[in-house]
Amino acid sequence: MLVEIPNVLTADELAEVKRLIEAAELVDGRVTAGELAARAKHNLQLPQDAPEARQAGEIILKALGRNALFNSAALPFRVLPPLFNRYDAGMRFETHVDGAVRAVPGAGIRMRADVSSTLFLSDPTDYDGGELVVEHGYGTSAIKLAAGSMIVYPAGSLHKVTQITRGARWCAFFWTQSMLKDEGLRTLLYDLDMAIIEVRQQLGADTRGTLALTGVYHNLLRRAAEL
Repeated sequence: MLVEIPNVLTADELAEVKRLIEAAELVDGRVTAGELAARAKHNLQLPQDAPEARQAGEIILKALGRNALFNSAALPFRVLPPLFNRYDAGMRFETHVDGAVRAVPGAGIRMRADVSSTLFLSDPTDYDGGELVVEHGYGTSAIKLAAGSMIVYPAGSLHKVTQITRGARWCAFFWTQSMLKDEGLRTLLYDLDMAIIEVRQQLGADTRGTLALTGVYHNLLRRAAEL
């Protein structure tokens, strides 16, 4: 399931995030990659513990908390604090899969990475190349979104970032442990939630039918959720 979420950040939030990260010192992006991914990764990144990364990450986490579409798609239990990277001309990230388990900084715990998210921070006209290419059951999707918009996709998907040929690409990326481990069930509940919302909007009010379907949604979630 790939879900595009537009306008995750307001214009003011986007400007503040960019101000913070563009003033920070960057390191080789391979510092947060596993052994295999490090061989494929060619980019720059803010250190996880950089104060600018923490401040910008807090802005994004607050925005995610109010975003109904993200919460419906990911059904988040834990969200790893966002990381930030930059791709300059010649940089890329070859095909890889994200690690299944991530350490939560400063918490002394680990979390399962069920859902990957990439939040685009650069205007797509500011760079050439740099598409996020995700492989899925229907083929591949090449994704390049407006600044402030985000793509959510299964963390187990093979994916890559194509080489930058002009300009610079800034993004935030992070992982979510969902309340539902099963990707198929998560997709079914997302589809059900979207259908209920659409029918409710068409009718202009709740009916016994929409209330019954809402009950089915929550009871399925209640049976399957892992907390």
